[in-house]
Amino acid sequence: MKQGRLDMIEAPLFVEEIYLKAEIFSIGTELLMGELTDTNAAWIATRLPALGIQLRWVSIVGDNLDMLSEAFSRGLERSDIIFTTGGLGPTQDDLTREGVAAALGETPTVQEEAVRHLEQQFRDRGTDMPSRNIKQAQLIPSAQFITNRNGTAPGWWAERDGGIIVSMPGPPAEMHAIWDEEVAPRLLKLVDGEVTITRNIKTMGLSEAAIDEIISEFFGKENPYLGIYSKADGNHLRIIARAPDDAAARLLIAPVEKAIEERLGPHIWGYDEETPEHAVGVLLRQRGLTLATMESCTGGYLVNSLTDSPDSASYFKGGVVAIGDGVKIAHGVPAEVIERHGAVSQETANAMAQAVRKGLGSDYGIGIAGDDGSPPGDGPTAGLAYLSIVGPNGSKEMELRVPPRRVTVKRRMSNNALIELSKLISSEGVR
Repeated sequence: MKQGRLDMIEAPLFVEEIYLKAEIFSIGTELLMGELTDTNAAWIATRLPALGIQLRWVSIVGDNLDMLSEAFSRGLERSDIIFTTGGLGPTQDDLTREGVAAALGETPTVQEEAVRHLEQQFRDRGTDMPSRNIKQAQLIPSAQFITNRNGTAPGWWAERDGGIIVSMPGPPAEMHAIWDEEVAPRLLKLVDGEVTITRNIKTMGLSEAAIDEIISEFFGKENPYLGIYSKADGNHLRIIARAPDDAAARLLIAPVEKAIEERLGPHIWGYDEETPEHAVGVLLRQRGLTLATMESCTGGYLVNSLTDSPDSASYFKGGVVAIGDGVKIAHGVPAEVIERHGAVSQETANAMAQAVRKGLGSDYGIGIAGDDGSPPGDGPTAGLAYLSIVGPNGSKEMELRVPPRRVTVKRRMSNNALIELSKLISSEGVR
């Protein structure tokens, strides 16, 4: 494998061209036709930086031998590693093995030990192995099988002339297990003696362009690498550093993280694997506080997010999904507020937060009122939403206009509500 040059200078360290280049092929005509959604590529992509592997391309390739062979040949010319998912089944249109073999100019042959293993798998299920499954026991000289505990399709690890093709089954449960148990440990050995550390800083309230202007000097560097990613819960800043050991990698990250915190501090709401609902849950639980919600345009998304935490019952009193005005009124929102200001207004959101807080006896109440852009979706309020948070010592109001797509409104308003609640609780000190 290609090895990057490691230059040792005064701390911090600088590592040049250390990343292995990779690409992902999601294989299957059903993906091209839109019959299935490819989630495998995104799942793999999130795990590559920590392994010191830089993803350069992601492609979907149909079940066609010529196309697969061409794609593998082209990929081996420009990448160190190719990851594939799908096309390892027993049917005629499962052609990943044949495509890899054609690209490498090798002929697959049936491995008798693999046949016996497959036969035993079927016997364990109480049935005989269909003859078509024999193709899953084929292997080329440059490949090794990758054990699949959750299915009959073993993966392939093919390696020749410095290039690697890792072929995994398409079903996520099978692919995830193969990755965790077999593939990731092998990949770690490729970069033995080096570590990769990542730090994810999560922000809300600034655009990507604004963030770029504020911390522009940190972008465009190889090590540490800084990337920005737009998410439903704001813009994430990911710092990736690679060095001979953990301490050296963290030394690379430290000055970048410090500068981001100094310049973006008020807009930072979390780090690494934290989610808005987790951050809120920790604060509420630690301080013995409770929460209740009333939402309209988010359609229960906020309640769903909060109850994803297994211990949410200790701090979440409950939520009202008040789509119609009658439901709002029935749960304590004054009819005259809606009549005077409209259902999509800050005043109505305020009344919703106050009503649910009082009605369910919670410390904090959240109200969300808005227009999710449902058909016709082009009115003056489409994508407009209002947030209100009412607590024992303070309150928060917010107007937000987002693209008038239902899922976008649901996610952004719910995440904004939770992030702003976290900020409000933190600002009020320890109870």
